[in-house]
Formats: sequence, C-alpha cells, structure tokens
Amino acid sequence: MKKNQLGSSDLYVSEIGYGCMSLSERQDENEYILHEAIDKGINYFDTADLYNFGMNEVSVGKALKRKRQDVIIASKGGNEWGEGIDGWQWNPSKAHMKEAVKKSLQRLGTDYLDLYQLHGGTIDDPIDETIEAFEELVKEGLIRYYGISSIRPNVIQEYVERSNIVSVMMQYSLLDRRPEEYLPLLERNRISVIARGPVAKGLLAEGYTRKVNEKGYLNYNKKELTKTIEDIHTVATEKEMALNEVALRYVLTQPAVACTVPGASSIEQLEQNIKAILQPPLTAEDIEQLQTITKTTQYKKHR
Repeated sequence: MKKNQLGSSDLYVSEIGYGCMSLSERQDENEYILHEAIDKGINYFDTADLYNFGMNEVSVGKALKRKRQDVIIASKGGNEWGEGIDGWQWNPSKAHMKEAVKKSLQRLGTDYLDLYQLHGGTIDDPIDETIEAFEELVKEGLIRYYGISSIRPNVIQEYVERSNIVSVMMQYSLLDRRPEEYLPLLERNRISVIARGPVAKGLLAEGYTRKVNEKGYLNYNKKELTKTIEDIHTVATEKEMALNEVALRYVLTQPAVACTVPGASSIEQLEQNIKAILQPPLTAEDIEQLQTITKTTQYKKHR
C-alpha cells in the first residue's frame, strides 16, 4: 500500500489507516482484524484515551505489542475522567496533557507514541500551555510528533501559526467538503490532514438507502441527500467502482490528505476499504464532476 509522508515528520503513513474506535470489546476479534490490517499494508492505527474510557488503548496495545516496530500508533488526549467527574470533562492544561500521555503509554504498553493529538480544542483554551506540553513531551521522548483533531477553523489557524503540529485530523468526505477551504493553508505549511468519516457514516457505501433518514445529513435534506448519493453512485458505476471506493479515492486525491481512517468492524469492511486503493486514481474530469454534484460549504462557526 502506498505510504505518504505525514506533514514535515519522518513518519510515512499508509493511505488507509485504521480507526480503532470501531473495535469490539472482544480481544481475540480485535487482534485478528488488526493483524489482518497489518498484513494488508496498513501501518497507521488511531485510538484515544476517551474511547471506552481507556480500554480501547489497552486492547490496541495488546494486539500490536509484537508488531510495535512495524506500526505507527497515534492517540489523543484532552478529555479527563475519573473520581469526582460525572462522565468526562475537557482539560487541555499542560499538567493534564503530560499526565494523560503517560497513562496512555501505560495502557498501550509502549514507551512512546508516534503521534499524540489534542482531542478537540476551543479558542478559549490555554493554547500556549498546551503547545508547551507537547514540545516538552517531544523532548522527553514520550511522543515523536504531535497534532490536533479539530474541525474548528479558528483553532486550526492558531496551531498552524503557533506550533509545530504535523497533522490535523478532521471529518472530510464528499458530503462534507468544508475542510477544503483550509487544505491549501495546511499544504503550504507542510501539515497533513488525517481524514476521518470519509464514507459519511456509511452514506457513501453500499446499502446507503437504509441509512438515509428524515434528518438528512449536515446541510442536505433527505431529498437532496438521496439525489446526491445516487448521482455519486452513477459516477462510480460508470467507472466500474463501488460507491465507497469513489468516496475514499476523492478524499485521497487532495494533496494535503496523507491518510484516511474509515471505520472497519469486520474483515469484510476492512477488505472493502483496502480495495479502494487498488482502483485507478480519479481523473481531473471525475473530480470536477463530483464537485459539481456535491455542495461546497464553509464552517459558519468558530471563525
């Protein structure tokens, strides 16, 4: 599988990564699917301390322990839970971030993280303090690089200008093209996008008719959504590709996108994701047609 450089780092990530949030609570199932992913060329695995309140990291760590040198492990922090906290609360403070990463390392059973990401963020955060935590963690050898997971333009802008982030994870698909406004900025600054949600909660995959409901999706009402997906499906059919293959290929066409992390809770879904990489790249005409079919939108908040 093709691997792309992640920002200005020396990490090279597979075009298709694995979003570990889709794992089950059964360790044997998780180990099987993660090992299959590695065997099929995937080397980027993304988890977070908040997923199942740490147990996702524990499962990923056990599964990848013997493969550690062959994989890139990314986790996220900034959400605090525990005694005296009802559920979880946002805490991007330096003290919490430095303590959180140590707990993540312990759960994952590794001495370092290849990539550590802020799991959200607001413009009211103590951003300089959070960046200071990241930089100290790099110097201490606990993380190799850092990034953020955010869709908020004002937060992204601040980190681009004030930090050494190598990546921004954000929701991006043919049905959510809002990130395209900021892709040139990130590319100019050698910051890569890790695209989550490339098949829009299954709306851009076979069986989509079962997932379209009265709410529509983002700024698409039900009628618009159905028509748009059908039009994308027509393009896919003409190219003898599956719907999800066109969806993944479109996202990966963008130079700023280094990796996309579709969910996969079964071997079948994993294989469908990987098959997309085996398809020929979309042409300029294909991209223009898909962009004509879909909406160009921008973030209205957090600017």
